[in-house]
Amino acid sequence: MARAGVIGAGSWGTALALLLHKNGHEVTLWSILEEEVAMLKREHEQKDKLPGVKLPEDMVFTTDLREAANEKDVLVLAVPSPFTRSTAKLLREVTKEGQIIVNVAKGIEEHSLKTLSDIIEEEVPQSVVAVLSGPSHAEEVGKGIPTTIVVGAKKKDTAEYLQNLFMNDVFRVYTSSDVLGIELGGALKNVVALAAGIADGLGYGDNTKAALITRGITEIARLGTAMGAKFETFCGLTGIGDLIVTCASMHSRNRRAGILIGQGKTMQEAMDEVKMVVEGVYSAKAAMGLAAKYQVQLPIIEQVNQVLFADKPAAEAVKDLMLRDKKIEISDAQWE
Repeated sequence: MARAGVIGAGSWGTALALLLHKNGHEVTLWSILEEEVAMLKREHEQKDKLPGVKLPEDMVFTTDLREAANEKDVLVLAVPSPFTRSTAKLLREVTKEGQIIVNVAKGIEEHSLKTLSDIIEEEVPQSVVAVLSGPSHAEEVGKGIPTTIVVGAKKKDTAEYLQNLFMNDVFRVYTSSDVLGIELGGALKNVVALAAGIADGLGYGDNTKAALITRGITEIARLGTAMGAKFETFCGLTGIGDLIVTCASMHSRNRRAGILIGQGKTMQEAMDEVKMVVEGVYSAKAAMGLAAKYQVQLPIIEQVNQVLFADKPAAEAVKDLMLRDKKIEISDAQWE
């Protein structure tokens, strides 16, 4: 049995806390919000963000970060990506040397262009940082629906330890050393999912979505490999797998926000209606910053930025994508 502290009691943090408890581990679930912890203690259910999923009586809920982090074998950092740095700053003071921290949020910091694991290593230098990512909606994991995911770490023994910690008969965990590729796939698929939702909101069909998914993963892999990630990662669960589920499911807050934008709402109106952090909005500008830094083209992500931040009509953005200069699909194709 391991002692686990889950930092962040949103839908994903709550689902993972329940998973770890079912695997026989001792779990403490933390939230910064007193009213949220009071609800969890009273209802043993995250009624706002994961309704219908009951939590066990012996799970500990707290607003005390020291209680959640002290003497834990593993910490799961499950706060939304915009709050990763501020939460990591708090963790620096309450974590031991060599503390394993598993980041499960998805995003890139806009002003620094750093991945979330880079931020955690910077703010909690005594920690050992890993990531957990893949096609895994909290709503389904909370209900025990079969799910497959990847844990990434710099050291093999860290990855295998976490694989054993999380894996069970409905939650299959693979390991990978490509932490950068995993994080880029998880962050950038949210931006493409916004595009897929916008297309849905405009009333477009399956042809359009298939194009966005396939050309979207091409953009993600183009940037990722330029940054040093492995191409194979983008062909796997944290690349095309996560992109498919996020573009296709109504569980996806990014797709839902995109649908609202496609229907004519502003970015802020869409985010307010979704009522959860739409992480693709925060990663979109960062993606363009990385594209400029590594000199790669990201036409879909560029148009999403235009719609989000420059008030470009969504239908016009789609038209501009369709009327781009003629291209060859496979760059090294050899003709007879």
